[in-house]
Amino acid sequence: MEEYIQVFTTTEKKEDAEKIAKVLIERRLAGCIQIVGPIVSTYWWKNNVETAEEWLCFIKSKKTLYDELEKAIKEIHPYEIPEIIAIPIVCGSKDYLEWLKNELKKE
Repeated sequence: MEEYIQVFTTTEKKEDAEKIAKVLIERRLAGCIQIVGPIVSTYWWKNNVETAEEWLCFIKSKKTLYDELEKAIKEIHPYEIPEIIAIPIVCGSKDYLEWLKNELKKE
């Protein structure tokens, strides 16, 4: 059985999130990406607490594509160290997961 994942990344600008989404979809590394925002992120960066308005991407893919997906995000992401986190999709609609499978890159 395929192992599906949801990957998260954040960007400072909506345009950057849209560019990442377009590239990942065109390369078939993701079947669907939702962009949500703006959100507020608070984090440590270079010994300071920072707060920033960001855009959050919810990226649907499969585990076997993760390495390629991460590499693609890093190629175009403007951050020095972008957040790229994947969590497993443990359950989902059979119809949706079948659709997702058909939209992703074949290996």
